[in-house]
Amino acid sequence: MRRNIPSTQALACFEVAARHESYTRAAQELSLTQSAVSRQIQALEEFLGVQLFRRTRHGVVLTPAGAHYGRQVARWLQGLERDTLDVMAHQGEGGTLTLAAVPTFATRWLIPRLPQLAQAHPDIVVHIDTQTRPFLFADTTFDAALYAGTPEQVANWPGVQAQLLMHEDVVPVCSPRLLESAAPRGRGRAHQPVAAEALADLPLLQQSTRPYGWRQWFDAMGVDAPHALDGPRYELFSMLAVAATHGMGVALMPPLLIEAELANGELVVACNRPLRGERAYYLISPAQAQPPVLATFARWLQHMAEASGPSTAG
Repeated sequence: MRRNIPSTQALACFEVAARHESYTRAAQELSLTQSAVSRQIQALEEFLGVQLFRRTRHGVVLTPAGAHYGRQVARWLQGLERDTLDVMAHQGEGGTLTLAAVPTFATRWLIPRLPQLAQAHPDIVVHIDTQTRPFLFADTTFDAALYAGTPEQVANWPGVQAQLLMHEDVVPVCSPRLLESAAPRGRGRAHQPVAAEALADLPLLQQSTRPYGWRQWFDAMGVDAPHALDGPRYELFSMLAVAATHGMGVALMPPLLIEAELANGELVVACNRPLRGERAYYLISPAQAQPPVLATFARWLQHMAEASGPSTAG
């Protein structure tokens, strides 16, 4: 059956002209004449039976239908270009995934493990872009998302399926030097964790997106901490990690996001009393059968999550 689709050249001309709202700038970007761009768009409007641009004394302006169609065409062309480059790069073998991901989890947990994916599945290539909030997959070119949120947030995300990877347990961490000042201890024990009470008098680093994190932790430990809400606030876990390594205070961090700092001794666990947070990490994908490359990646990702230790979903 013949598809009712305009020519790719007409769509390409329209996408650039819609982006600039200018035939002249579209012609410059495409190395065409302005009249050639105009002819392509006129042919597209005749094909659609819809006016995409309104002509004015100063040039052209998108109609409401043109603005809506322009967004759809831009996404379609972007996806077509991506898929074309993927086929060219892999010569018809393997596949690629485009992930939307929360930045700290992607940078500190996923990317350090991608060499293992390359070793196990050398035909899979993963592209990662930052996205922190739910979105409609139909409006993007993402294949899946790595998302940090509550079960309620995931349940309210329409048209998706969610794979729980791991819970976000948090534990107090700080620089070794700061921990040494928390409580007098004997030689060889300076970096060992202290009691929860000892942290109440230390400077605390706050996360602005979870302003009551320290209060919840101290309440769970049964510790009276009048200054639980005090201290500088940072938005991202990555910011908290850097501030903590520089001795600015104690931070509540998921150990899975500071594996390198814990391994090299830049950070130590100040009190080995973790608290399970409200959020967890999920692999989110459209609510349909997963393509083979995504299904393979999902199985590998679950294996990596299970190998991460006690914070893994169970």
